[in-house]
Amino acid sequence: MKRGLDVVPDKYTFPSVIKACSNVSALEEGRVLHGVTVRCGTDGDVFVGSSLVDFYGKCGQIGCARKVFDGMLVRNEVSWTAMMVGYLSFGDMAAAKSLFDEMPKRNTATWNPMIKGLVRSGDLNCARNLFDEMPVRNEVSFTTLIDGYAKGGDMAAARSLFDQLTHKDLFSWSALMSGYVQNGKPCEAVKAFSEMQDSNLKPDEFIMVNLMSACSQLGCSELAKWIDSYMKNGSFDLRRAHVAAALVDINAKCGNMDRASSLFEEMPERDLISYCSTIQGLCIHGFGSQAVHLFDTMINEGIRPDDVAFTVILSACTHAGLVDDGCRFFELMINSYSINPTPDHYACMVNLLGKSGKLESAYELIRSMPVESHAGAWGALLEACRVNCDVDLGEVVASRLFELEPHNAGNYVLLSNIYAEADRWSNVFNVRDKMSKSGVRKVPGCTYVESTMAA
Repeated sequence: MKRGLDVVPDKYTFPSVIKACSNVSALEEGRVLHGVTVRCGTDGDVFVGSSLVDFYGKCGQIGCARKVFDGMLVRNEVSWTAMMVGYLSFGDMAAAKSLFDEMPKRNTATWNPMIKGLVRSGDLNCARNLFDEMPVRNEVSFTTLIDGYAKGGDMAAARSLFDQLTHKDLFSWSALMSGYVQNGKPCEAVKAFSEMQDSNLKPDEFIMVNLMSACSQLGCSELAKWIDSYMKNGSFDLRRAHVAAALVDINAKCGNMDRASSLFEEMPERDLISYCSTIQGLCIHGFGSQAVHLFDTMINEGIRPDDVAFTVILSACTHAGLVDDGCRFFELMINSYSINPTPDHYACMVNLLGKSGKLESAYELIRSMPVESHAGAWGALLEACRVNCDVDLGEVVASRLFELEPHNAGNYVLLSNIYAEADRWSNVFNVRDKMSKSGVRKVPGCTYVESTMAA
């Protein structure tokens, strides 16, 4: 600008250009601009200085940000807030809180980032105390804390705070609904959506994605049809990745695989989430072979599966009894993608091998686990021992489960059922006697549930 038009940039020009560099983290270009501000004598201006502090903070150069901040002769709320936000972005909560306490004057734009930083760090008590101290609160203040309570699992506190909010916008409704979904309360999420509609507030795509997630948890086909129709007839962009993936997921989990497959095929770009949703839907509705084929297609398209994706496909193989494919994917996960199997992966494999009658292989797999085996894997093997009437291995497995879950009545009941099916009634009475002496109480209906769970 200076060379081409012979116009000298001033203190009004630099903040806008520096902000542009901040938005795209253009560190080198921003440093050049910093040098130009010094040569033009505008670096001492409070707005230019504040822009530089914000720039260096967003680029992760917290030392440079602090150096500019300390060199400012005049600071305002923007300067202090930019430096504090820089510390928050850098993860230095102590420095951010210290700076917050030192501020001579604060405004809402200062309080809200500090509360958000405390929420992100998990310090909800301190965040609430700060919230209560605020002289003036806005929707952002409430929504930040509502989201924090929701992520912390305290939906009662989240709802209480939400009810105190005078003006509820889409962000606050979305935080509440998302919290209910994350905490396994889909019915409450649907009720919240109905409340929002009653307030004559039109939902956006994020609200609808939350509603679809709730519907997926419920498996309600009627609600799924209504949502699908509402989305098609509304002004929503169904090509957006998160919207399309949610539509695939809701139709797959609510029984409409034809619609889910159609939506999946129409997606302009398919990602890992949309693939996993479709694969899981195929698995739920008994299309194991198609699930395997789709997983192979996903890999061939260059999409890299993560540990969750392998859990999905291993579960599909288990439900469909596809032992060879399950073993192939397990080996692929370890050897080709260098993913260390989690206890959930081992539990899937043990369940798969056990259901196919390969009890010794399942037992050896558990024993070879480099991580501590959890009760899920041993429980799957004990159920397999019941199905295959393997008393000897069942006793070994049950003994391990009694160590891991000494008060879980289901394990005692399963062992008792194994003995009963082998007509070893004295052992059945011994197990019941052991339960009584250990203070383990049998849950009513437990025998029926445990004996039919793998049928």
